[in-house]
Amino acid sequence: MKINALLSLLHVADPNLPIGGFSHSNGLETYVQNNLVTDQESTLLFLQKMMKNNILHNDASYVKLVYHALEANDFNQVIFLDSECTALKSPKEIREGSHKLGTRLFKIFRSKNEHPLLKELESYIASNKEVANYAVIYSIVCFISEISLEETLTAFYFSTASGIITNAVKLVPLGQLQGQEILFKIQEEIEDWVHQTIALDRDLVGISNVGFDLRSMQHERLYSRLYMS
Repeated sequence: MKINALLSLLHVADPNLPIGGFSHSNGLETYVQNNLVTDQESTLLFLQKMMKNNILHNDASYVKLVYHALEANDFNQVIFLDSECTALKSPKEIREGSHKLGTRLFKIFRSKNEHPLLKELESYIASNKEVANYAVIYSIVCFISEISLEETLTAFYFSTASGIITNAVKLVPLGQLQGQEILFKIQEEIEDWVHQTIALDRDLVGISNVGFDLRSMQHERLYSRLYMS
């Protein structure tokens, strides 16, 4: 990978980007309050199931599909995929969170990049509501930065896992070293998830994870909340 592409990848996948990711637990807070995630072992299990049963068939797959649409220079397909990604996010908090993160990510990279695709995307975002899902914007930024699809997905999975683990350390709670132990174990599986995502049949994209959706919907009515989702 070129050094400038590597720096771009480290930047776009940085969990410390000021887009508000730290304020979203993606339903984990509900699992913790319901005593379904209580320790290191159950946190690892939650993370593995989240990745294999949800992220792989949804957001990670849209990263891939948008990347392929951009390779084909088909912006209309990118718009369609963005709308489809929105439609598949049943929980309101998850849907709104995806749009907020995506819009903020776009603003960061649009401010320093005059790529024609970003100009076209800016017009699209300005004239539509509930658009610019995080996975879509992430894929676009990686594509125009000349980052390969495999590296794009690898960083996406790692960044997503790292964010969930950071939240779990606070919520469960776990020790910092316990969180890192989970991250080491997840690294052994990320390569496999990337290959599964690349090979995934189009008809399997968008598979619903009913349990996750229900817990995310329940989050809106928790007695007390630290996170927005």
